[in-house]
Amino acid sequence: MNTKTLLDTALTGLDHLGFQLDQLGITSKVNRHNLAALVMAEQHHLEGEWDSIQARFDRRRAQLDSLVSSVEGRVDRLVSPIRKLRSPAL
Repeated sequence: MNTKTLLDTALTGLDHLGFQLDQLGITSKVNRHNLAALVMAEQHHLEGEWDSIQARFDRRRAQLDSLVSSVEGRVDRLVSPIRKLRSPAL
């Protein structure tokens, strides 16, 4: 069974369910249009969450890079006098 046939069958079932619920007076909000709107809203929500995660990750990476640079600078300042002592005079 291909994807289009499966999707059409699912949407037809959803429409039928929405129609039956509407006939019973329960709700008229179960249909393919409302489902598509819900999916699109959730897609945008998830994209926003992903962007937020990426921003936090990038911020932490920048903080780590700054820390590494700071440590490397301190190590260079501590080690440079030792290197001068060990290097032969020209």
